[in-house]
Amino acid sequence: MRVDDITARAHDNSNDGSTRGGGGESDRLGPDIWKIIAVTVAGAFMAQLGTTMVNVSLSSLGTELHASLSAIQWVTSGYLLALALMLPLTGWLVDRIGAKALYLRCFVAFTLSSTLCGVAWSANSLIAFRVLQGMSGGLLAPMVQMMMARAAGKHMARVIGYAAVPIMLGPLLGPVIAGAILQFASWRWLFLINLPVGVLAIVLAIFFLPNDREETQRRDLDLVGFALLSPGLVLFLYGSEHMGERIGQITVALSVVLLAMFFTVAIRKGDRALIDLQLFKGKTFAAAAVAQFMSNGISFAGQLLIPIYLIRACGRSPSATGWLLAPLGVGMMCSYPWMGVLTQRFGIRKLSAGGAFLAFAGTLPLVWLAGHGLIVAVLACALFVRGVGLSAVGIPSISAAYTSVKKRDLPMATTSLNIVQRLGGPTMTTLCATFLGWRLSAAPSPAVTSGAFAEAFGLLCFLHVLVFLATLLLPWLVPDAAENEFVRERPIPHRNVEDRGGR
Repeated sequence: MRVDDITARAHDNSNDGSTRGGGGESDRLGPDIWKIIAVTVAGAFMAQLGTTMVNVSLSSLGTELHASLSAIQWVTSGYLLALALMLPLTGWLVDRIGAKALYLRCFVAFTLSSTLCGVAWSANSLIAFRVLQGMSGGLLAPMVQMMMARAAGKHMARVIGYAAVPIMLGPLLGPVIAGAILQFASWRWLFLINLPVGVLAIVLAIFFLPNDREETQRRDLDLVGFALLSPGLVLFLYGSEHMGERIGQITVALSVVLLAMFFTVAIRKGDRALIDLQLFKGKTFAAAAVAQFMSNGISFAGQLLIPIYLIRACGRSPSATGWLLAPLGVGMMCSYPWMGVLTQRFGIRKLSAGGAFLAFAGTLPLVWLAGHGLIVAVLACALFVRGVGLSAVGIPSISAAYTSVKKRDLPMATTSLNIVQRLGGPTMTTLCATFLGWRLSAAPSPAVTSGAFAEAFGLLCFLHVLVFLATLLLPWLVPDAAENEFVRERPIPHRNVEDRGGR
């Protein structure tokens, strides 16, 4: 980064106090930024919508393709595992060919593989095409975050808050659209619907995304790191889903060995590694990564425990359970657009800690409900508060991570954060599911069942306390913290300052 860039950023930070309260010019997002956000959000929305439609249609796909449920579920599992396999390559590929070129290629591949899924002739061919779709999706998902971070800068919290709302519509609209397609048209349109949307998004990306070819840098691929990290992630995700079986326990153990070997190799290689672990030496980035790991983990753990409680302990049907869980998503959607304003007003640490406390307060009533019986009004209020709290933890912490690194390190930071997020979910889910299974195995009586769920929700509350402690490590104001870390790491040579003063 040149001296001019450092001075400009310092000037922006010095004006931060005046613009924060008064909504000055530097706090406005230009039209170019909104174009980039619109294109990237369109891609993320398309991927979310497609995934949700497929997930809720597995039984219908099995019937249409004459496959068992255990076989057809690989339409989803194969996609997720392929996604994890390709994820570690994101940073290297962005450095190699540029963000715009990679995004376009991934989107073209995603759209074409969706078309192939639509013309699949058997369950095996559909699974194979979904694996191809997952490989492109594994690179596409982190690209959305990275390009928004490049465009938004210190406004990352506000941008993510706005962008998250349409992305969250995917899981809400997916079941509705899937139901309509399966009722009035062929199952193939679950995938073919992506073709016109994908073509439009590709055209918009060509015209609206900035060309960053000049920012590419030649960096050799760390083949050893890739051979250790990608299989390690895949085995960990697979094993976490099958922890009740011996094969799951073996694959998790093997994944831990591979990941440990990767860390050893990456530490030795430094910035030549597939993932530069030196990023985690920055206090802001490390604290944000911990907060992301924990918050993503408890979010997924709650999505596992609460539906099981409603179905098994309360006797609710799966469709009724879906409606009972709606306040959680509503709470997130209501709070997301305000995250940028609240971050500017209260700062990263206060907002994240407040969000962690709200999420804890929204989870605590579940312990009482498990022991005293379901009250729908109490559940709805608790889930709404929990949704608000989780969004107030996730958005500020991820914006803290992105604004704490230099622009050229954004690809590597994006890859690292996405890996941390994906490890958090299965880790916390496995922990809570194993604990619940252990407690439920004690006896099948209703009293023991209620006590087991109360204890499982108590464990979830404990994890929320850990999230709260993690948020206390975040900085107050990220742009200032990021600038200070940069100056400490790369002091400006004295001769450059003199040269600048002499001009």
